[in-house]
Amino acid sequence: MPDIKKLTDISVPELEIYARLNEAQLLHYFEPEQGIFIAESPKVIERALNAGYKPISMLMEQRHIEGEAKEIIARCDVPVYTADEEILTQITGFRLTRGALCAMRRNSLPAVEDICRGARRIAVLENVVNPTNVGAIFRSAAALGMDAVLLTEGCSDPLYRRAARVSMGTVFQVRWTYFDGNMDTLRRLGFATAAMALDDNSVSISDPKLAAEKRLAIVLGTEGDGLAERTISDCDYTVKIPMSHGVDSLNVAAASAVAFWELGK
Repeated sequence: MPDIKKLTDISVPELEIYARLNEAQLLHYFEPEQGIFIAESPKVIERALNAGYKPISMLMEQRHIEGEAKEIIARCDVPVYTADEEILTQITGFRLTRGALCAMRRNSLPAVEDICRGARRIAVLENVVNPTNVGAIFRSAAALGMDAVLLTEGCSDPLYRRAARVSMGTVFQVRWTYFDGNMDTLRRLGFATAAMALDDNSVSISDPKLAAEKRLAIVLGTEGDGLAERTISDCDYTVKIPMSHGVDSLNVAAASAVAFWELGK
């Protein structure tokens, strides 16, 4: 039987994780143990549950209890706090896109070696700081044949609310972990490395040598500046997406979709 709690006081301690802590504070909530993240929307929450993440509580509009969130509520023996949309906006500071939030415990991250074991194509993100871009890249990775994603420490956290929501929950379906950015590590694990960069000394993304690589890591850089020069020089290939109409480059999320489609075949 769901434990439904209608909110009358938005200052109750149980709502602290939704109302008064930012995502960096949630990350360290149980330190030294793994922290908390907030999943938004029934679809994202469902995929997190399917991936084994443990819920702590939920916060949602009343109409979703017997609506879109009914099945996920039935799966979770946790408090479900509910209120009208206006009150929820006061609590969270933003209007909920799909009317449902779930606070969940983080899982321990796997080692790079475990992530890469058996993988044929992986994505590597270097300092991609925008959570919307990170989420969109994960969605493309899931849809277009990437087996795993590695992120440097400078990247936005894939479990941040916006990143997970933009990904449509695919951050819980594609294997990922953090990575020190050393291309020699990937080479040792059997991967050729392809830096996506605007460089005259590059090969076309359709070059058959890339498709022939049994294991390939596709390396994408931060918004604006792109990959560090050292990263480019450390990779086996520098790869350029041909442009027209005087356009010099694509947004990193759009470039990732093109690269994953062409190189994930």
